[in-house]
Amino acid sequence: MKIEELDIDEGAIELYREMGIQELYPPQAEAVDAGLLNGKNIVAAIPTASGKTLLAELAMLKAIKKEGKALYIVPLRALASEKYEQFLKMSPLGVKTGISTGDFESRDERLGSNDIIVATSEKVDSLLRNGVRWLEDITCIVVDEVHLLDSAHRGPTLEVVITKLRKLNSEAQIIALSATVGNAHEIAKWLSANLILSEWRPTKLNEGVFWGDAIYFPGGQKEIERLHSDDAVTLVLDTIKEGGQSLVFESSRRNCSSFAKKASFEVAKQLDKRQREELKAIALNVRETGETENAELLAKCIEGGVAFHHAGLNSAHRKIVEDAFRANRILMIASTPTLAAGLNLPARRVIIRSYKRYDTNMGMQPIPVLEYKQMAGRAGRPHLDPYGESILIAKSFDEMESVFENFIYASPEDIWSKLGTENALRTHVLSTLASGFANSFSGLLEFLSSTFFAYQQREFGLESVVMECLDFLEAKDMLIERENHIVANQLGKLVSMLYIDPLSAARIIDGMKKADNLTDIGLLQLVCSAPDMRLLYMRSRDYEMINDYVISHHESFIEVPDPFKATEYEWFLSEVKTAMMLQKWVEEMSLDDITKRFQIGEGDVHAITELAEWLMHSTSRLSHHLEIGSNAPDIMEKRIHYGAGAELMELVKVSGVGRVRARKLFKNGFKTTEQLRAADPRALEKLVGTKTARNILKALGVNIETDSNDYLDNVTSNNQGKQKTFGDFN
Repeated sequence: MKIEELDIDEGAIELYREMGIQELYPPQAEAVDAGLLNGKNIVAAIPTASGKTLLAELAMLKAIKKEGKALYIVPLRALASEKYEQFLKMSPLGVKTGISTGDFESRDERLGSNDIIVATSEKVDSLLRNGVRWLEDITCIVVDEVHLLDSAHRGPTLEVVITKLRKLNSEAQIIALSATVGNAHEIAKWLSANLILSEWRPTKLNEGVFWGDAIYFPGGQKEIERLHSDDAVTLVLDTIKEGGQSLVFESSRRNCSSFAKKASFEVAKQLDKRQREELKAIALNVRETGETENAELLAKCIEGGVAFHHAGLNSAHRKIVEDAFRANRILMIASTPTLAAGLNLPARRVIIRSYKRYDTNMGMQPIPVLEYKQMAGRAGRPHLDPYGESILIAKSFDEMESVFENFIYASPEDIWSKLGTENALRTHVLSTLASGFANSFSGLLEFLSSTFFAYQQREFGLESVVMECLDFLEAKDMLIERENHIVANQLGKLVSMLYIDPLSAARIIDGMKKADNLTDIGLLQLVCSAPDMRLLYMRSRDYEMINDYVISHHESFIEVPDPFKATEYEWFLSEVKTAMMLQKWVEEMSLDDITKRFQIGEGDVHAITELAEWLMHSTSRLSHHLEIGSNAPDIMEKRIHYGAGAELMELVKVSGVGRVRARKLFKNGFKTTEQLRAADPRALEKLVGTKTARNILKALGVNIETDSNDYLDNVTSNNQGKQKTFGDFN
């Protein structure tokens, strides 16, 4: 099917032609024939790089032409940013694109002026809870990575969001996108959608197993020259010899960085002078945007032509690695499987170095087939690679046969809803009542009867779980029963809008009521007790140290559980460890020292502090609403945001003044913004440098009229005794 045959604007046809798209791929043509451009719901379960995003774009353009709006839902912030950048290419057609991923309490009404809104499922959920008006104008809903309905963490929210949007916009078209899943037909039936199921790929994928000195494929084998004792390094070097790039999937972050370090020594030998210079520039960028040993290790690996990628890196480093890989500067990335969860980073060869993961209950277990297929799908860059190869590694002939049977010849598992537990359903029961999607027990059951869980399980067990949720919410004074109606009271509505688990709210409220003398560590431990918090893992060497800390600081905590209640006390120790990390952050310990002391990545610090800030904000709102506690949560929220002491809050709000510069200024007598405004620029320059001093004063509204770098040499006595500007030093 030719692009000009499509029932879309001529401008869109011309735009796609300019991008090199002349003809649709077979699955795309099949979707058009199935009613993609006629408002029909579509579930496209097709391999990575088979054109799923173009299907979404065509449907969204059609909806916009009819004066509608499109909502594009993704699971990850990074993927939201990627799609946002991609959709900006449609701006010459007059299409406006917006993005919303953070600040769960924000209504973001301004986004309603856009034609396409890209958002995470959690953000869409919060917008629904806050009653955003423009959501009623959505006429095309795209759900990317719909197989994440199977995720215990993200699945319930995604499922409820889809169900609410279908209730709110009953005529809206739904486009659900995924790699191949075992029961795509069930998802299609749930969504009343036409199913596009295909294995077609624009670049052929060869799946094989490396054993001995050859890669074995279902139809033959390929001899590989043994270039290194490590099988994966040999495969990486072989890929480079053939002019391709590699993705190596590892089971842990530590394995990623150690493998990248090992591979960098060998890959560096393959680089020419031009490549080395380009990689040095990229490595310098990494060093300038990080302050930890891990950042230095990443920079050194990049100088050797390789990189590692995982959630422990900060967002700037992840983007640097991704961009450099897309530009063919970095030749190999060692990554945890998170890279396979949607980001567009294909490579000639995907090497799965370990196909087992550690399970706390079962030990080392094989990964699901669906996860393997997601990783394998990254092999082969369309229009750039003649083929793609996905390679598993075996140590024996028997293992090779087993890998073929359990992965290469196997079908992906079925997707199952994870909505049917009290933990998953509790927050959604409250939000459904608070946002008016139901106002009675029967109304709740009717709403939930439209979920994927109800479709799969025929509502089995839902009634009892809903009743348990209602009993909990009523016991925590978040609901009111009036005649035959159940409504959320002001507290319940606030908890729903804050986007926290009602159990988190209940624990925070109980803790604030019990607190007599609220210390910093006690307050931090309280928010760490919330189920919404991400806790640091307790290592064997941590137990004695954290336990000793608890004993010596017993009075600083609101409540310490009985040590003989082993499970409860172990959770408490994990909360304390996380609170200790946050305390070091607000006490201005360097990021490098925090990552070393707590054995975590820079990305972990940012993720945990972001969660803690959100929960501390919620604590502040709840405290004010119920008139309990003090203003300590307000102050701590700001301290977590800036990672600094309370006395620095005025300084760190100034653009260009981070926590390190703020402390330096404070120690040298600059304690307020007024003191900074009236400062002698010469004194500021000595403390923070010329450029930063100029930026700080400019941010404070001081008039800067010169770009001269030697302005301080031109001070005259006429300026004494008045507020100075940089214009005084011409």
